[in-house]
Amino acid sequence: MAAAQRLPGVDALKGGACVLIVWHHLAFYGPMSDVVHGAAPWLMNWLYTYGRMAVQVFLVVGGFLAACSLAPDGRARFEQPLRLILRRYRRLALPLVVAVLITVGVAALVRPWLQHDSVPGAPALWQLLAHVFLLQDLLGQEALSAGIWYVAIDFQLFVLSVALLTLIRGSRHRWAVLALAAASLLVFNRRSELDMTGLYFFGAYGLGMMAWWASRSERPARWLMVIVALGAAALLLDFRGRLLVAVAVALGLVWLQRSDWPARWLQQAWMLRLGQISYAVFLIHFPVCLLVNAVVNHFWPAHLAANALGMLTAFGLSLLAGEVMYRCVESPEARWRGWFRPALPAR
Repeated sequence: MAAAQRLPGVDALKGGACVLIVWHHLAFYGPMSDVVHGAAPWLMNWLYTYGRMAVQVFLVVGGFLAACSLAPDGRARFEQPLRLILRRYRRLALPLVVAVLITVGVAALVRPWLQHDSVPGAPALWQLLAHVFLLQDLLGQEALSAGIWYVAIDFQLFVLSVALLTLIRGSRHRWAVLALAAASLLVFNRRSELDMTGLYFFGAYGLGMMAWWASRSERPARWLMVIVALGAAALLLDFRGRLLVAVAVALGLVWLQRSDWPARWLQQAWMLRLGQISYAVFLIHFPVCLLVNAVVNHFWPAHLAANALGMLTAFGLSLLAGEVMYRCVESPEARWRGWFRPALPAR
């Protein structure tokens, strides 16, 4: 089991956030949700408005795990930053490319008989290349799948962290992380034109890094006070619900790592597995939901029960597709990886 999976609560948070994002997109992209909205507007509105805040969980957990791997004791533990960045790109980009190609195929299949805004248009070569290199938002290209923007942001945040820890060594780099997180929360995160850059989101990511150092510190109170003070200052300056979620997740991660009893029920096998496949589910759920939307809309366009059942079916199939994608594409034990390993010399 990977080290990240053994950290109490991390997989539970990742899995729960992934489930909430899938339901947010089911509510956001119709037409099934359009039909269900008439019967349960409060539920669809809540998922539409607040479901997206699960992204803050991914951001904080991402920073938490970045600190765990890059600077677990407050000092950088790597010597080849470019190699780390390339490894991170490969891990993110390969499943992303597979998911985008599947989405393009599903969209081409359903486009003739599902006239809806949620169906992406046929992509141009330049648009596909922008997705491969995680540059679609920076280059002004329309996203081909839901949630693709977050993958690009995650990569930018990792690059920012590696660069920061490379340029500023020793104990000072923690102050550099704190300074950049403060600048993000107080300045960058309040400028919507920067929301395609990692600077906009580094505040939540930095809170996650501080949460890791607090969870391993002999005097965690200092880091906890920093997290609370930084969050309070940013909220007083400009109240943002998503920031409140980020601060709560950061504090919760510290508590989970320093308490014994949560490990007994947060380390259940199904929670660990859901957290492990969360990235695959995040990537593959949109084409699955798009296909189910097309089928249900074609046969039962206005039937409430059929559309509600369709949403539940899309959710279940998304988890199943995520499991398959993890096994076949993302997992280090995936069979295709053996094709690129050099053959052992004959004895």
